[in-house]
Amino acid sequence: MNIWFATNNTHKKTELQAIMNTCLKIPSEEGISFDPDEYGTTFNENALIKARELKKYIPKDDIVIADDSGLCVDALCGRPGVLSARYGMENGRKLASGEQNKMLIEEVGDNNKIRTARFVCAMVLLFTGDRYVIVQETIEGCLVKSNEIKGEGGFGYDPIFFLPQFSRTLAQLSAEEKNAISHRGKAGKIIAEIILKKCQN
Repeated sequence: MNIWFATNNTHKKTELQAIMNTCLKIPSEEGISFDPDEYGTTFNENALIKARELKKYIPKDDIVIADDSGLCVDALCGRPGVLSARYGMENGRKLASGEQNKMLIEEVGDNNKIRTARFVCAMVLLFTGDRYVIVQETIEGCLVKSNEIKGEGGFGYDPIFFLPQFSRTLAQLSAEEKNAISHRGKAGKIIAEIILKKCQN
């Protein structure tokens, strides 16, 4: 039985493999064309869409993990939310992470007192058909100001997401520190426990 991760994002694959301490297959590395239409309005819906789409192309006994995650900023009424990866697209061109980060901070503004935000991760473990488990986890923090973007680790919005308990951004944490507390880390550990119990049975 192989475990597939419904993403073409190698950063996510590396991160989840470390969290779960297991080997994962992703479509792009196995010659599978995978670009599902994420039309859901919630993280749960989009994660399930991705899992079910990949399940069509793999051996029936293999299982699929899919996640949908994003940054929800209170001052922006929860945006970018489920649109986090595609936020600020221009004429079909996806913005680079640095461009997205800058745009998001400009939207909030440096003088806005409400800077609270959270990363959300919905993770699906799909066995067959309609047999699946969904776990949703979060990590709370706040958005930095324009002169406070820091960190070379992580990816995406990590350099602009500040963790008061660490006095650092998510991008300033080591991979081990991040995986221990992150939204994806918490969800991935629960999914890994479910897979282990299934294998033992």
